[in-house]
Amino acid sequence: MTNSNTNTNFDTVAVVALIVAMIVWASSFIAIKATLPYIEPMSIIFGRMLVASLCFVYFIKDFTKLGFTKKDIKHIALMVLFEPCLYFIFEVQALVYTTAGQAGMITSMMPLITAVGAGIFLNELISKKLILGSIVAIFGAVWLSLSGTGDEYATNPLLGNSLEFMAMICGAGYAISIRQLAKKFSPLFLTAIQSFAGFLFFLPFAIWDCNTVDMDFNITAISWIMYLGVVVTLGGYGLFNFALSRMAVSKASMYINLIPIFTLVLAFLILGETLAYMELIASSIILAGVLITQVPTKQIKRYLQILKI
Repeated sequence: MTNSNTNTNFDTVAVVALIVAMIVWASSFIAIKATLPYIEPMSIIFGRMLVASLCFVYFIKDFTKLGFTKKDIKHIALMVLFEPCLYFIFEVQALVYTTAGQAGMITSMMPLITAVGAGIFLNELISKKLILGSIVAIFGAVWLSLSGTGDEYATNPLLGNSLEFMAMICGAGYAISIRQLAKKFSPLFLTAIQSFAGFLFFLPFAIWDCNTVDMDFNITAISWIMYLGVVVTLGGYGLFNFALSRMAVSKASMYINLIPIFTLVLAFLILGETLAYMELIASSIILAGVLITQVPTKQIKRYLQILKI
């Protein structure tokens, strides 16, 4: 699926879709964290994928009419392997050990990882500015993880943030593998195939949980799972895949930098989470590293001159 707006400098519709998608994705950290006291991690993701898949049953007949090449199948397989399969394994386990706010901060590193991955696998240019920004952001992420102390929200921040970092690597793999798919297939199909694949992948985990662990399927937990399946998966991925059909993945992935901000606000308002003073400094360093890769070199030099004065 292509669009004439793909190569324009600013696509208002795509930008609005991305901003809404980032708010929705940020809320997924809150939803998962709120559901974990009642339901096992893998079962949460299975429920999410089940609900999302049911929303696409009506369209299966139309999907069977699509034509696929061997290259398409390869990219689709890579896409679903990275996300939802591996991505959600790492992310949901991360939220067992760290706060929603800290996990959200780690997501700001995904654009950097995506850019590095595109340079390695797609031969895109890796600039010195990107390398510098990556080093700064990684330093901030390590500091954030080490400065976090165990409490009721984060029992092991170092482990949790490390798992979230692995999720970001998978997310970058997803963004790279979907690059060509978004030009040929509709956002509806791409979101549906992710949901169906996630449903099948996490089904054995859910069966195991149901037979080995006592879980509390109360109204609160079920409501959050419904929200994850319909709003976050269907809405969030649908909007993101729609935006990718109208702009380059490198530009679209930059909007992921908004997730940490939205997550911190939502975690504070809904879960009552807060960041300690040192954690706020570490979070600022992560964002600074990301900004280094985004701000034009001339502007950075201008800021440095001002600071010298």
